[in-house]
Amino acid sequence: MQLIDIGANLTHDSFDPDRDAVLQRARDAGIVQMVVTGASREHSPQALKLAQRHPGELFATAGVHPHHASEYTAECDAEMRALHAHAEVVAVGECGLDYFRDFSPRPSQRRAFELQLQIAVETKKPLFLHQRDAHADFMAMMRNFDGRLGPAVVHCFTGTRAELFDYLDQDWHIGITGWLCDERRGQHLRELVPHIPADRLMIETDSPYLLPRTVKPAPSHRRNEPFYLAHIVEELARDRGESIEVTAANATAAARAFFRLPAPPAV
Repeated sequence: MQLIDIGANLTHDSFDPDRDAVLQRARDAGIVQMVVTGASREHSPQALKLAQRHPGELFATAGVHPHHASEYTAECDAEMRALHAHAEVVAVGECGLDYFRDFSPRPSQRRAFELQLQIAVETKKPLFLHQRDAHADFMAMMRNFDGRLGPAVVHCFTGTRAELFDYLDQDWHIGITGWLCDERRGQHLRELVPHIPADRLMIETDSPYLLPRTVKPAPSHRRNEPFYLAHIVEELARDRGESIEVTAANATAAARAFFRLPAPPAV
């Protein structure tokens, strides 16, 4: 069984002590490729450097998360465009809107999002999207670019049924994380994931965040890592009424096509 983690924050400082061991545990768990999330002016270049150190295995996104939208200056825009000149950078983002936290003012979020959508138009790269509590504005901004954008994935989907079908109606992809495994706030996802077409469903850990709560025995730490992707696939397959092998194969094929990834390096 081969898996692709489409969203891992491997530049996070919690991985500094044992990043090589984390990568090896992922390989041992059948994860053949990973997309390292670039979500800020600081971490997007780091994601590229990490991908360059592991050719064919790690890839990167480059973007600015809405939490960091206030840092999206003209200089930042130029930096993002320079990063996208590299083949290892396979998607624009993480970008979007987050009105749940409002760590950056909403006008700043919308401006940063619009500028990154323009990068996606010009580079013709897929979009790695974030949306929380901002659905109406998010959809309106995306519609402003109708016909000019390539593929898009709503990463770490946690939303409502109506939101899901709005995304599917646009032919966008959906990224599912260990939020599915959270009995406190993810139960509704178990009822929604069977509705996602197999060719538009992808899987991710969003590590080091969102450690699946159903892992048994529960680890002593709270750090998520790509190793746990296999556990998410097991839960997802059960909820979709599929075998683990079918869910894994379809998600891997969808990710490889979406990000235009080459075949993984031979072991």
